[in-house]
Amino acid sequence: MASLHFCSECNNLLYPKADQQRRIMVYACRICAYDELGENKCVYRNDLLTVTQEQVGVTTDLGTDPTLAHSNIPCPKCGHEDAVLYQDQSKRKATRMILFYVCVKCNHSFTDPSLSSDVRVETAPDG
Repeated sequence: MASLHFCSECNNLLYPKADQQRRIMVYACRICAYDELGENKCVYRNDLLTVTQEQVGVTTDLGTDPTLAHSNIPCPKCGHEDAVLYQDQSKRKATRMILFYVCVKCNHSFTDPSLSSDVRVETAPDG
C-alpha cells in the first residue's frame, strides 16, 4: 500500500522521483535537496471495480409520475391504451432517440412495436 512520506529536513511532502544516475526510485523533497530510497515500489494503486453489464432502470411507479408524457399506445401485455414514455439516457448508438413506454395499468416496459426488429431494443422482463 502506498503511503505518504515527509522530508526529515523541512517536513514537506516527498514525491516519487526516478534517480537517473543511481537508476532507482527515490522520494524527493521539492523544497530542499533531501531524498530517501523508496522501499515500497508501489507509488499509486488504482483499483477499478467496473460492471460490464448494463443495469435496466427502475420503472416502478413511472405511471404516476406527473412529469412524464402519456401516449395512447396499446400495451402488448394487457392491451391497456395508456402508457408513459421516456427516452433512454444512455449514450449508446443503438438506443439513441428510441422511446420507451411503461403501461400505467400493469407497469410493463416496452418499446414501440412499429419499430423494425433490427432497431428495437429488448427491455428486461418486469419483476
